[in-house]
Amino acid sequence: MNLSLFISKRINQVEGGTFSSVIHRVAVVSIAMGLGLILISFLILTGFRENIIRKVVSFSGHYQVIRYSLSNSYEEDPISTNNPILEQWETFADIQGVYPYSNKPGLLKDNDEVAGIILKGVEESYQESGFLENVVAGSFPQFDATKRYDQQVMVSQKLANLLDLQVGDTTRMYFIQDPPRFRKVYVSGIYESGLEEFDEKVVLGDIRMIQRLNQWADTLVGGLEVHLKSMDHIDEVHEELFDLAGFDLFVTKVTDRHADFFDWLKLLDNNVVIFLTIILFVACFNMVSVVLILIMERTQMIGMLKALGATDIQVRKIFMYNGLLLIAKGMFLGNLVGLGFGFLQGNFHLIPLEMESYYMNHVPISWDWPMLLAANLLTLLVVALVLWIPTIVVTRVNPIRAIRFD
Repeated sequence: MNLSLFISKRINQVEGGTFSSVIHRVAVVSIAMGLGLILISFLILTGFRENIIRKVVSFSGHYQVIRYSLSNSYEEDPISTNNPILEQWETFADIQGVYPYSNKPGLLKDNDEVAGIILKGVEESYQESGFLENVVAGSFPQFDATKRYDQQVMVSQKLANLLDLQVGDTTRMYFIQDPPRFRKVYVSGIYESGLEEFDEKVVLGDIRMIQRLNQWADTLVGGLEVHLKSMDHIDEVHEELFDLAGFDLFVTKVTDRHADFFDWLKLLDNNVVIFLTIILFVACFNMVSVVLILIMERTQMIGMLKALGATDIQVRKIFMYNGLLLIAKGMFLGNLVGLGFGFLQGNFHLIPLEMESYYMNHVPISWDWPMLLAANLLTLLVVALVLWIPTIVVTRVNPIRAIRFD
């Protein structure tokens, strides 16, 4: 039998209302609060990161394949759909899909209001790219293949509010070219991403409309959007696509095109690391204080054990085991609090957010189980290692004085 563990279990069974019971509760609550906050932070941070990345990717893909150009205009130099990337993308295990697109600047006018917009022409298959989660009213345009081009468009909630548009309304879109042209369009749906960079100007429509306006052949498009199944291999796939694209095409990553979003997310990561470090420090400090108090309270017991032949290591293990039992209880309660909050917030959206400030209307939750497990293991490891420090006091306890200690 492990004598140190046996004694530790016995002294851990304290009666309610005693000083020891209060100290035990303080230790358990401090660990529970620390771990609970760590888990909640990871759940929210991961959810926030995934939501932002998913929204950005839904508009521009993980990569855009375009022709080299020195122009900063929204007007594009077309590329052919008869290219290796569009023909061979299915051979890449990490690619979810490749979608042709074209952009064209214009004006959207309704009544007395005018808004500058970018018409993004896509095919009907584009809704498979993950864009549908941004739709708040109506539906994604259903393009009629029997027509030369379809007049259905999807506008943002911001543009709809500005121009007083509803699903089912018709309006006019003007294009500044020689000669100037306009098209009557029908609003089939409204989307909202919360990202002003897109909501202020992007209108989704039929790519065939842009092909006719630009007098392009059916095989010419402005570029290709490549969507991956995950961000895990974005750098490796980029190199392969770059080699496949050829000398006249350029492959840009979403992390480069929208570096401001990703730099911001990295800054959030740094803040969370600092926050979690402070929480762990406080939890460790509380546990050290608790163990020191327990040692002081059990001074007579320590002296008696030493007088009976117990070694310093055996006595130190008693308080180590005692601390570990308290940590186990605290971690159980911490997981209950953290994961419970995640379940409630993820399913019922109890805490709302302002879309204009946070790019989403509720606090997001994402279940990254490896990260949550790592947080538990890190908490256990750090606090357990710190527990060994206060037990050094045991080695300085004189048995004769301790037995007479009152």
